[in-house]
Amino acid sequence: MPAPKTVAPALPLAPYVAPYIAFARTSFINLLAYRARYFVGVLTYFFSVSVWYFIWKELFSQEPGGVIGGFDFPQMVTYISTGWALRSFYFNEVDRDIASQVQEGRLAMSLIKPVDFQAMVLSQALGESAFRLLLFSLPIATLLFLVYPLRPPASLLAALLFGVSGLLSVLLVGAINFCVGLIAIRTRSILGFLRAKYLVLELLSGLLIPPSLFPERVRPILDWLPFPHMNYTPGRIYLGLVSGPQAARALALQAAWTLLLLGLGRLLWRATRRRIVVQGG
Repeated sequence: MPAPKTVAPALPLAPYVAPYIAFARTSFINLLAYRARYFVGVLTYFFSVSVWYFIWKELFSQEPGGVIGGFDFPQMVTYISTGWALRSFYFNEVDRDIASQVQEGRLAMSLIKPVDFQAMVLSQALGESAFRLLLFSLPIATLLFLVYPLRPPASLLAALLFGVSGLLSVLLVGAINFCVGLIAIRTRSILGFLRAKYLVLELLSGLLIPPSLFPERVRPILDWLPFPHMNYTPGRIYLGLVSGPQAARALALQAAWTLLLLGLGRLLWRATRRRIVVQGG
């Protein structure tokens, strides 16, 4: 009789995942030293929402139908508030940190670590987002709900999908920032890129104004870009403005852009790393 075939046991994932969990945990702990800055940041974000609240209140008072860009006033206030609270969650400085490593000559230390550089950087970003969620985003959201007439999620499913979309926003922004940060290896300084990036992301993500208020010719283009999925997609899901197949399509596009940009970042890192080796860096 032929000997029975033996199936090789699956390799445990724990040894591979553990280092990145440690990077996320270290990032979380390091930010505890700056928690007072985040308490001040809560007030800063609250003032930002307050400014937009009074701007939109005045605009809606001059609108006979009471609807602007597909939003009524309570929806718009809720959209703006959830957008700024979400920004406080997904915001990270991955690009600035990579640029700092390049300028200070610390990038070599990252290269000799037996881990994937991109995964390490994104793990640190996730650790920062976990810290922000607990000590920044939740206090901001609580304060805004206490002061302004915000609407709760449209449904329990909308709340769950909003959480999924918010997590995808963290990875999406991290992927974008990683690609931007790699520019510093070639240019040494990305201060100009950072300023342009902040302006583009705040405008096209829907943080300042919903993309539904953009000219009709621009809207179809924005629908297929990654930027609206940072704020506009989660905000509409939260309010129930998209549900069912539309919500599934929006989340699929958000996930697809996240994977695409993560893959692009990996390709850029491989090409950039070879350039560093050639230069002797």
